[in-house]
Amino acid sequence: MSNTYLATAMQTVADPLQCGRFTLTFERPLIMGILNVTPDSFSDGGRFVARDAALAQAETMIRDGADILDIGGESTRPGAPPVPLDEELERVIPVIEALRSTGVPLSIDTYKPAVMRAALTAGADMINDIWGFRREGAFDAVKDSACGLCVMHMLGEPGTMQKHEPVYRNVVAEVREFFDERVRTLTEAGIAPNRICLDPGFGFGKSVTVHNYDLLANFAGTQPVNMNLPLLAGMSRKSMLGAVTGRTQPSERVAASVAAAVCVAERGASIMRVHDVAATADALKVWQAVREAANRSQ
Repeated sequence: MSNTYLATAMQTVADPLQCGRFTLTFERPLIMGILNVTPDSFSDGGRFVARDAALAQAETMIRDGADILDIGGESTRPGAPPVPLDEELERVIPVIEALRSTGVPLSIDTYKPAVMRAALTAGADMINDIWGFRREGAFDAVKDSACGLCVMHMLGEPGTMQKHEPVYRNVVAEVREFFDERVRTLTEAGIAPNRICLDPGFGFGKSVTVHNYDLLANFAGTQPVNMNLPLLAGMSRKSMLGAVTGRTQPSERVAASVAAAVCVAERGASIMRVHDVAATADALKVWQAVREAANRSQ
């Protein structure tokens, strides 16, 4: 048997993740469905701003195989303007409250401590913070809860992160070093390691066709030393896929997104953050069947 198949068959399963009301395990990669309640997100902005439309989309994603829902009230695409606090709260809190009884974990995509607190009170199970809980007040907002923490790597800040070519000496090593520091800081401050998952931040201060693909090719290498934390991958419909396929519109990048999901599953991702839940779920079922066949062939 080839080394490639052996590596796939023996791939390490990440440690369980305490995520609010849920304990997530990773015998297979989990699918996080993206629910943007924003007018300006890069792919589906404006489609689900209305509460009823957002709830209907959530129900569809759950039916299609979403294991987690990630609710966002502020676009973090490159160059996106910040959203006032009250407006973000008005967008996300009614949706969280309405979805609390769906039986799946609810993640809130925010970097604002006030939104974190309100979301946890409303029923959120995870805080997905593009700043990696580095902003003032973020740690205090989550420390006394049982929520999961998704710590993302970002070089720069959303408004300007892609205006100049990002520079790394070694992007994989630097992302891993960032995770080492964040995990150490959070755990020393009292956050249990089993509450933390890690997102290398595809497209957040990375060059489109070099840094993003170096991270994808060496995805498992971002894992902190001597840790086995869940790694989350968010590449769905992003410009890194359009750059190699020539697809200029995000809605045209479904096939590329599914291909990227399979590639990163092969490289150890525990959670896929995606727009296209049904297509991703089908692809991962095929990938899982091949993996199980490889195990039987040993």
